[in-house]
Amino acid sequence: MATALKRAGRGTSEGIVQSYIHMGGKIGVLVEINCESDFVAKTDDFMEFSKNIAMHIAATSPAGISPEDVSQDIIEREKAIYRDQAIEMGKPEKMIDKIVEGKINKFYKESCLMNQAYVRDPNLTIADLLNDVIAKIGENIKISRFARFQIGE
Repeated sequence: MATALKRAGRGTSEGIVQSYIHMGGKIGVLVEINCESDFVAKTDDFMEFSKNIAMHIAATSPAGISPEDVSQDIIEREKAIYRDQAIEMGKPEKMIDKIVEGKINKFYKESCLMNQAYVRDPNLTIADLLNDVIAKIGENIKISRFARFQIGE
């Protein structure tokens, strides 16, 4: 973690766009992952990390990379659902906001890529995995953006 923090301010103008196709072409992912140098972008460790992130996105369908990336419409919809559930359960009005806040935090943990448990090792979050790769490679790495496509969605 300390190694990743030291490198966090360094620019990431190189990298790759990794693609991944799953379920016989039913799900496709494009993910942009940046690093500091073209040399690192071509290493096996960087390529493997990129492929694993693309596979993870295919499997988990995150709403965004971090909570800031999740659309406010989605957040408001989730809050309304959680509020209605709390009211239906007969929770006191003064507790409902705290319940909604707790459920939104859980939503972020499950729906934001960096907070999600890594599908290949649930003991790690994607942020932990990223920090491990940064420490191993020795350059700052950033997952910049992704697009996930699924037939019928």
